[in-house]
Amino acid sequence: MTLGTKIDAPKTRGPVDSRGYRIFRVVNTVVLLGVVVVTLYPFLNIVARSLSEEAYIIAGEVTVVPRGFDLTAYKLLMSDAMFWTNYRNTVVYTVVATLISIVLTTCYAYVLSKPQLKGRPFLIGVALFTMFFSGGLIPNYVLVTSLGMKNTIWAVVIPNAISVFNLLVMKAFFESLPSELEEAAAVDGLNTYGTLLRIVLPLSKAIIATMVLFYAVSFWNSWFAAFLYMDRQDLLPVTVYLRNLIAGATSAESAAADADKVQAAATLQAVTIVLTTLPILAVYPFVQRFFVRGVMLGAVKG
Repeated sequence: MTLGTKIDAPKTRGPVDSRGYRIFRVVNTVVLLGVVVVTLYPFLNIVARSLSEEAYIIAGEVTVVPRGFDLTAYKLLMSDAMFWTNYRNTVVYTVVATLISIVLTTCYAYVLSKPQLKGRPFLIGVALFTMFFSGGLIPNYVLVTSLGMKNTIWAVVIPNAISVFNLLVMKAFFESLPSELEEAAAVDGLNTYGTLLRIVLPLSKAIIATMVLFYAVSFWNSWFAAFLYMDRQDLLPVTVYLRNLIAGATSAESAAADADKVQAAATLQAVTIVLTTLPILAVYPFVQRFFVRGVMLGAVKG
């Protein structure tokens, strides 16, 4: 061996994927791309329809690219001051209702997650009973009216404050938390409320963010409760406003009324979907990061 000769270190090779695993990855990629296309295409079609002229929509020539770019429907909606009033109502209703629902669902789920709680089976049974049975439309209307909640935000918020499905999901999550955490908190002198606020909730950001998204989407898209319990136009959410506008435009079209309304009749439904979906799409990226975070990583040592 001569001086200065470089000796190459033996090359190490990583594990080689088997033929079956490579086939699985290809098939998995194709399937997921298909799911993306199937999911994304309807929304792109709706956006294209909202920006297209009625003649192209009726002829079925609109796919994912607008034809005959037209903003008549958007102008009709945004020129009405009542539209912005109802849009503001939707934001207020969604924020207040989601906040109340998260507080009530979290407290109820945390209580139900304790196996030593007296009367726990009864409380779970009550929740499950309401999941499958309801009092009916007329009794609910009579109850809300008799409580003085008609034409108020509480008619939308209170009757739907707790979703039993979300309650059971949060209950299962709290039950999965290591009991050693709460035992250590008790040794340090924390009571039940302190343990919930300082130990449990910081470790529950993922489930809380998920529940916030579920409740916010539900209340944002809700229209029937407001349609049923509210008589004043200035108290309605934007979903009811747009529903009424679609119905009015359809009637105008059949009666050959105002030309602008007839022109926009075929695109109003698409505009409705776009305007009610965009805020949720804007919020989702900020919530989605909690779905993939391992909140319990490193929470318990030893």
